[in-house]
Amino acid sequence: MNTHDLQAFVAVVESESMAQASEKLFLTQPGLTRRVQNLEKMLGVALLDRQSKPLKPTPAGREVYGLARAVLRAVDDLKAVASPDTEPAGEFRIGVPPFLSELALEHPVDALRSTFPNLTLRVTAGWSPGLLHSLEQAKVDAAVVLLPESVPLPDGLTSTLLGHKPSVVVAPRTFVLSDTTSLAELATHPWVLNQDGCGMRSALSRAMSMAGLPFNVAVEAFGSELQLSLVARGLGVGLTSPEILARSPHVDALQVIDVPEFQGGLNVWLAHGMLPSRLTRPVALVRDALIEKLAQDAASVPPKTGARKRRTNA
Repeated sequence: MNTHDLQAFVAVVESESMAQASEKLFLTQPGLTRRVQNLEKMLGVALLDRQSKPLKPTPAGREVYGLARAVLRAVDDLKAVASPDTEPAGEFRIGVPPFLSELALEHPVDALRSTFPNLTLRVTAGWSPGLLHSLEQAKVDAAVVLLPESVPLPDGLTSTLLGHKPSVVVAPRTFVLSDTTSLAELATHPWVLNQDGCGMRSALSRAMSMAGLPFNVAVEAFGSELQLSLVARGLGVGLTSPEILARSPHVDALQVIDVPEFQGGLNVWLAHGMLPSRLTRPVALVRDALIEKLAQDAASVPPKTGARKRRTNA
């Protein structure tokens, strides 16, 4: 099997266009077509639905695409073993939770692109439980996950604690709540939260369940700004981090509620399995860049943001 044929087919599937794939691989379109046809002839099955626009793989083509990418990654790993001092190349697949992709991924991505320009970075966003599952199935090379302090990482993974993310309970200023509030009092209000799988929501759900309290989620909304907007408009109580709150345009419409019974902070971990040698330096760079960025974010939060109290009309 010719790996150039596999590379051509993968490029077509990802580009959804023969013209774009040929430009990407610096091939003429007839040359690219011949490579895809060679692969189809060898496998004895049509891999592309040539009537679809944009160009799509057939059911068999989707399966071959996944296997072809795995083969090409294995070839990159073999080359790295043979030439350990060469510049890292190929794919680096990293999973991150939405919360972190909004907040802290820009700096590590810039660092990776400038330091390892031949490396193709593929970022997958997902909640931490799903990312850990993907890591165990080798669908990603490394993952950044947010977990409550009491939740351990699965066995068999190499993990580095990058930092700790505190969380705060926020409510609209129109809600009549004490500066210090019990979980029982909060249970009388609906919540505006992320979907199941979010670490902050999981920690809150566990605390409410242990206290034997109802947990009424009125709105599931993706994205911190949308959630804070909904909370500010009085749809419920929410959870966020101090730095997101400090940067939000809705900060002045919100009050931070102290809940002594609930400590909803999350540990930030970088986890991975056994890495090919070509990814050792990129993973270390991501680790160091994230540690630096998380520390900067923590230092940038105004001292009073975490304890901002509601205004009174006295």
